[in-house]
Amino acid sequence: MELLYRSTRGAKEPVTASKAILQGLAEDGGLFVPDSIPKLTCSMEQLAGMTYQETAYEVMKLFLTDYTEEELKYCINSAYDKKFDTDVIAPLEKVEDAYYLELFHGATIAFKDMALSILPYLMTTAAKKNQVKNDIVILTATSGDTGKAALAGFADVPGTKIIVFYPKNGVSPIQEKQMVTQKGDNTFVVGIHGNFDDAQSGVKAIFGNKELAKELDQAGYQFSSANSINIGRLVPQIVYYVYAYAKLLESGEIKDGEIINVTVPTGNFGNILAAYYAKLMGLPLGKFICASNENKVLYDFFSTGCYDRNRAFMLTNSPSMDILISSNLERLIYRIAGNDPEKNSRLMEGLAKDGKYEITDEMKQNLQEFYGNYATEEETAGAIRRLYEETGYVMDTHTAVAEAVYEKYRQETKDETKTVIASTASPFKFTRSVMNSIDGKYDALSDFELVDQLSRIAGVRVPKAIEEIRTAPVLHDRVIAAEEMPQAVKEILGV
Repeated sequence: MELLYRSTRGAKEPVTASKAILQGLAEDGGLFVPDSIPKLTCSMEQLAGMTYQETAYEVMKLFLTDYTEEELKYCINSAYDKKFDTDVIAPLEKVEDAYYLELFHGATIAFKDMALSILPYLMTTAAKKNQVKNDIVILTATSGDTGKAALAGFADVPGTKIIVFYPKNGVSPIQEKQMVTQKGDNTFVVGIHGNFDDAQSGVKAIFGNKELAKELDQAGYQFSSANSINIGRLVPQIVYYVYAYAKLLESGEIKDGEIINVTVPTGNFGNILAAYYAKLMGLPLGKFICASNENKVLYDFFSTGCYDRNRAFMLTNSPSMDILISSNLERLIYRIAGNDPEKNSRLMEGLAKDGKYEITDEMKQNLQEFYGNYATEEETAGAIRRLYEETGYVMDTHTAVAEAVYEKYRQETKDETKTVIASTASPFKFTRSVMNSIDGKYDALSDFELVDQLSRIAGVRVPKAIEEIRTAPVLHDRVIAAEEMPQAVKEILGV
């Protein structure tokens, strides 16, 4: 049976999965959601014996129903190949009482690789299926990781161009170097004066600019998105939660049907939403522990039911979470509003107009599975130092936010349910913050001296992604004001 997708703001008829992936954002500014969440058709016992690629097929075929078996397997096998530095793609590391799901073994050493390795294949397959004649222009705002992962995924993919906007001085030095050294004739990277929310709002405004869309169409281009607002990003993320549960079962760490919790460091809300969708598919998950840094808009939302972005924007050592508008939360709001596009639209209008909205008590009741908390910069550094000193395991700053919040949850609730922590980036991506957390004596070293020092103390070899950028030349050095973004797009495309 074909699964269709509709906008959370409900203006148009539903579309197929391939059309939703091509469009990225719905025409009315809403996000595409499936009409229903399909149930897993394999038992957990069957899934336990499967490879990552086989698991991906079993999950994704249920959501992407207009892709043939051959098309979907081609996309999966092209994505999850030797570009990952472990055969299992997403290994689980047991450290103390938690299971760290390492999602950073791809080409750009962050969890975004898990979805952005496959998105170009899903998108180019979708373009063929829908007889698209235009070149697809991927337009993306990044808080650090999405940008590089999308650039790497789409570099030199025929029939596509990719333009990434990032906040200048709002990402780590390694993240910036990864982006500005990106090769590929179809890749463009632009820094903006402002923060991630400025970049994201600018991209959304460009998507909503009908005049610009017309001009582009005449020039043979059409926009799509690689941000986590694209359903083609969200569906592949569901896979690794199913895979993690199956592997815990296979290794005897849990029994079939045993409920586990999930802790996710959260910015744009896509990664934790994927875990929630996995539960709706039938995966035995209990609590979703939503971990924020000092930009604690989500913690405040789960505590009060009021989402309010009117606050100071904090630059932290976990920059991929420095976000005040969590775009993917709209998909959850739509669901707890009873899949009512009008209710959801009113709330999103409030966010656009006043920077805030408040959900009803009835909607709040539908959030019982979620727990929100946050970690300060000191608590994040303390978590890195403690885990290293006690176990030798080194985690990055975002994973450390999750670990610190997980400990708060356990102390607060006394819940000892087995827990998977989404480990979203390699510590090599944030070497200065990580090494300073372990010991302040490292501060005098250069970024790449820190890389070598981290490799030595952690007993882990330097990832290829870092080695490649040590001496790579800067190929993208454009920096603009946020309001110049539409003009920059036109200039890049020669429109």
